[in-house]
Order: sequence, then structure tokens, then C-alpha cells
Amino acid sequence: MRYSLFSNLSNKQILDANFGIEREGLRVTSNGILSLTPHPEVFGDKKENPYITTDFSESQLEFVTPVFHNTGDAIDFLDSLYNMAALELENEYIWPQSMPAVTPEDQDIPIATFSNLGKDARYREYLEQKYGGKKQLISGIHINFSLGEKLIDALYSKTKKQISLHDFKQELYLKLTRNYLRYHWLLVYLLGATNTIHKTYEQQCVETLQEISAETYSNEKAVSYRNSICGYQNKEFITLDYSSIDKYVNSINSYIHKGVLEDIRELYSQIRLKSKGTPYSAENLLNNGIEYLEIRTIDINPFVKSGLSVEDLNFIHLFLLYCLEKDELIYDNWQLESEQNSKKVSIEGQNLQLTLLQNGSAISLQNWGIEIIHDLLEMNQQYGLPFYNLLKEKEELLTNYQKTYSYRLASLCKEKGFIKAHLELAKKYKKEAFSERFKLKPYTDMELSTQILLKESIKRGIHFHILDRKENFIELTKGKNTQYIKQATKTSKDQYVTVLIMENKSVTKQILKRNNIVVPEGEEFFDIFSAKESLDSWIGVPLVVKPKSTNFGLGISIFPNGANEEDLIKGLEIAFSEDSAILTEPFIKGKEYRFMVIGDETVAVLHRVPANVTGDGTSTIQQLIIEKNVDPLRGKGYKTPLEKIEIDENMKLFLQQKGLTINTVLPKGECQYLRENSNISTGGDSIDVTDQVPEVFKEIAVEASQAVGAKICGVDMMIEDLEDEHSPYAIIELNFNPAIHIHSYPYQGTERNVATKILELVELI
Repeated sequence: MRYSLFSNLSNKQILDANFGIEREGLRVTSNGILSLTPHPEVFGDKKENPYITTDFSESQLEFVTPVFHNTGDAIDFLDSLYNMAALELENEYIWPQSMPAVTPEDQDIPIATFSNLGKDARYREYLEQKYGGKKQLISGIHINFSLGEKLIDALYSKTKKQISLHDFKQELYLKLTRNYLRYHWLLVYLLGATNTIHKTYEQQCVETLQEISAETYSNEKAVSYRNSICGYQNKEFITLDYSSIDKYVNSINSYIHKGVLEDIRELYSQIRLKSKGTPYSAENLLNNGIEYLEIRTIDINPFVKSGLSVEDLNFIHLFLLYCLEKDELIYDNWQLESEQNSKKVSIEGQNLQLTLLQNGSAISLQNWGIEIIHDLLEMNQQYGLPFYNLLKEKEELLTNYQKTYSYRLASLCKEKGFIKAHLELAKKYKKEAFSERFKLKPYTDMELSTQILLKESIKRGIHFHILDRKENFIELTKGKNTQYIKQATKTSKDQYVTVLIMENKSVTKQILKRNNIVVPEGEEFFDIFSAKESLDSWIGVPLVVKPKSTNFGLGISIFPNGANEEDLIKGLEIAFSEDSAILTEPFIKGKEYRFMVIGDETVAVLHRVPANVTGDGTSTIQQLIIEKNVDPLRGKGYKTPLEKIEIDENMKLFLQQKGLTINTVLPKGECQYLRENSNISTGGDSIDVTDQVPEVFKEIAVEASQAVGAKICGVDMMIEDLEDEHSPYAIIELNFNPAIHIHSYPYQGTERNVATKILELVELI
């Protein structure tokens, strides 16, 4: 058939949509038993946290993404929420399936508690008594979907505009909903992943099944017990009037008046009509109309860490557009037929010859499914959409049910048993979460320090808004407190003049010296000619040449053993290439340490090891650098814990002083430094030494920060002997925008939660 709804619209217009995802997940012990501990405190007030909260039980985590305009970003954020939560559970895991793990009796299931919300608590108690606590533990994926405003406007512009834009929008969503209910059985089949249950689940359900392996029950044809009578369903079949929003609300209210439903929240439909704002209520729907749809059919995919793949969300998106495009046939019993088809597929879907009803006529699951996929393929081709390969993969599932999630899950449970099969997946995903712990998807293009602060904010329920992604400028809000922060450490707590002081190394030294803090002496030059005139007094003298006002170790040349005139001139040229003024200072003996000061506390200390490589006897220094840069922890632009090692003039000059070049082959096992300066930004390695540093040096770092009025400061200090609190030292630099990722994810040593200290400083926690 030919489609017309989206004709003359661009690919971009057709796919204009908004996606928000809610994913539930039970916390379980290392034995697969439902956790009975309270909701973790680190996530804050569960009622106030918009991203990580609970549902029915204290043990039931719920992850909620903001609204995104593409499927990839929504899935990425959901995955990041999983990572954050999983890594806060010390001896617990997130159960990777919708049906519960080992569950206690109803009276022992910890119902979620909310401060000062007795009504909420009573409602949960009501649900437990009516449906049973074990059914309340069933977890799923809810997708909040809305058509993009530009798409709605484009569709409206094609009409004769005999109704208002608002009413036109309502009609679009109502038609989409009706067709979704007609065809959602296909999603149950393709995405169903709850065809095994544990022996401790509802006995009325377990007793109707067979034990297919240790503690695992199934009928071996099911695809989704969650969508069956064993799942979370209303006590009786409910038919609603979807012809208008008024009639829809009135039909719900009629069930409430008859006592079938407590309120609109108890309507466990496969799809819900939602208005903007809170609470979810019939009155809100009547006043504001439909703003988005909540898709409730989808099982958690146990084979994906986040519980939902971007491919499946793309398929759901196309399926929803199909429901909007597909003509409706008049058939009075379509809702009952829809309900029966869904239940049959849930219980017997692995029988591809299963008979379904299509407007009163019998048709096999396989034939009808392939018919819909072919319609989707035609629609995809006609509108030039990018889902051909995805649709062919789904078509294959309708010819070979052994590739479905449900069959794969049952096979896994048969092999390993219900608990072991799921726990292995949960443990695997927790390991993956750890390997990705420094990423905040989909914001990995931002500086890592900003990602870290955003992650900590999200975890603790602080609302975030990205004001300028390229500039790493964000807004954080908790209650009435709104803070604007740039690059994680530029906050309202530091005055502008403080920043200017720290930018100017000469001014910084003068202020520190007046406060009896040791700094290296030195000279300041504003042109290379006057600097060259002083060369005679520097030749052979341990020296540092650096720009006056730059950060990140750029333009610094260090000569610990002195240098000849040619090398010194090269150092001057490098420094002046970064700034119009430079400083020369005597080289201070010892090792360099970065002290991270926040408020009146040194919260972390790093020893920064200069960029280095270790020889293998055959590779050149250049080849060793290339090999070391392959490490996924190394990147560019401060988006990873470590920076790639760059070959530049500073490095070549340093190697030249050692009698080496980048083409030198190092003996096996020999470690060769590539620079004298140890900045992480130039490829150095970070080693946490916070617990080894004597308190006296931590106090000196705080004093230095306070001397310039800084609330957040990176203090670079040379210390001759770290273990000796009386050791000679000198502060060589103060940094007004110190990176926090080097402390959060050091190359070696303890990871420090610096972001929490920043949030405390700005009074968000």
C-alpha cells in the first residue's frame, strides 16, 4: 500500500520526536535474594530525586531519564544511570530481568517509604493487599514518547485546519493509541523477555508451569509472563473510550466510581495518555490535553546492561509512526480482541502458528507479524527512513523464534538455573559499569571534570541543565538554590579578582611571599630580546622558563641540570609562543605534587609523574608513545582520565638534553621520561598520595589558597622529601580552574570524590 501521512516531509521532520525512559530494577544480594535494605542514602530523598528513585518497594530502583530528541541519547543516559547506581551498591546487584529474583513473603517485602506522604504509603499498601507484593515487584521499561512539535506543525499544515492545532494533536495521539493497542502484541513477541520465573514467585502462577531447570519455571512456549495473567494486570478487563479525551477520562472515572480502580494511577493499560506537569490525574488530562504517551509493554532486556537497546527503541519509534499512519477498520470488539491477542502471545508466543484474531478473522502470529514488518519496510522505503537492516532483523525473528530474547533467556536458565543465569549477567554488567565509571553518556564530548560534577549531581537528585555544551557551562538546581558553574570548578564562590591573581604568576608569587609562604625567586621579561641579555647568568644553572599566565603546563621548559645557550634560547621561544610575558625561576629540588583545595580543606593530593615510556628493546620512543596512547583511559581535550602523549618541541628539546631523539630505541625495561614538567595535561601519570602527605603541607596549601581568596584552587608544590614534614618546599603555581578528574580517576591510588566537596561548597548538598 502507499502511505500518505508523512508525504512531502523530510526524513528529519518525520523522525522529529521526544523520548524519555523509566527503567525499574530490583536490588538483590550476591545470592540473588531480594535486598531488604533501605533505598541507598547517597541518592538522597527518593521523592525529590528526579533521576534515581524507587517504585513500589525500597528494593526497587527506578531510573528516569530527562527527555531527549533522539533514541541514542536517551539510551546512553539510561545506561549512565545504571552505572551510577550499580557502583553505589557495595554487595548488591541490579537484577537484569523484569520478573523478580528470590522473593520473601508479601509481609516481608519492604514497601517504599516517603517522608510526610501518608497518602502515598497508604496507596502502596492498598496495591499490596489487592494484587500481592510479589506482583508489585515486577519491573519494566516505560517509554514516554511524544511527537516533535515541528512534526505536528508540519502535519497540521497539510490539513484544511477545520479544527484547532490543539484538537488536531489530540486526534493524532488518540489514533496512535488505538492502533498501538491493536498491534502491540507484536512488541510482546519481539521484545518479550520474561518467560522464566523463580519458584518463590506467586504460587498460583508457579503451579501452572513446569520446572525446566533448578528453581526455574516455564511452559517453554511463553515469551512474556509480565504481560500475562501472571504479570501486573488489573483484576478485570477494562475497556475505555478512546474517541476523545473527554470520553476517555469519563470512562476511567466510571471504573473509579464503581470501585474497580482506586484512581487513574491504577489503570495498568499497555499505553497511558499523559498530560504535562504533575500529578498524573484525570483532571490534569482534561485541562491540558495529551502531551505524551507512556508505553508500558516493554520487558527489561536481560542481554543489555541498560535494559533496552537503541535498536529496539528505534524499532518502537518506527512502530509508533506506523500506528499513526495505519488506517483503522471499524470493528466493535477491537479492544477485547487486542487483549486476547496480547495474552495469547505472552503465554504461547514461541508457537509461530499460534492463532490470533484480526478484526474477527483468524490469522497466525507468523503471518500477521510478517505482514506488519512488510508494511513497515514499505513505509521505510517510501519515506527514505534508515531502518531497513533493523526491520530485516526483526523479520528473521518471525521465521526463527529461537533468536528471540525469550528463547535465549530460557535456554540460559536451562543451562545454568534461574538464579545463576541472571546473577552472572548482573555481575558482568556491574564490571562493565566500573570500566565506564568515568563516562557520563551522552555527554562524553564535554570535559571529564564537568562530566564528573554532572554525574555526582544527577546521582544526588540535583536538577541539571547544560547552558553551553562547548564551554562546559552548566546550571545546577536544588530547591531554591541555583548555581552556575563552568568547567566544574569555576563557581560563584570565587571572586573575579581571585581568578585574575591566580592567572598572573608574578602577582601570585608576590602575595604568597607576603604571607610567609615559600615561593621560588625569579625574573620577569616582556620580550625575548631583554631575556636573552640575561643568558650569561643562567648558563649551566638549574632553571625553569615558563609563560606568565598560562595553565596546563603549556610552554614550560625545565632544566634541572642547567643548559647551554642554544637550549635556553629555545626554551625562551617556547615560553613566548604561549604568552607575551615569561618568568624564569631557579629549579627547585624534589618532586611536584598537586594539592586540591576546596574551601578550607585539602581534599586530595597527587604526585604527577612526567610523561614516560618503558623500552622493549626493539621499539623507538615514538613507537612506544603510539602504543601507550592506545590505552582507552587516554584521550584528548580532558575528556578522559589521562591525556595522550603528544610529541612537540618541548619533548624534543628535553630528549636532546639527554642525548636522545624520538627515534631512539630504548633497552628493554628502561623507563624514560619524556618531559621534565609533570602535568597530566601533557601526558603525565597521576598517583594519589593524599593519605601519605604530612598535614603540615596540606595546611600550607590551604593557607596559599586563602592568601589569594580562592575557594577552589589547585596548588602545585615542590617537596624535597614527602615523608619529612620539615622538608624544604616551594609553591610553584596556583591554578584557578584545577581539573578534578585527575583526583577522581588517578592512574594509581585511591579515587577521590572531589565533586561532592564542590557540591557541598556551593550548598547543593
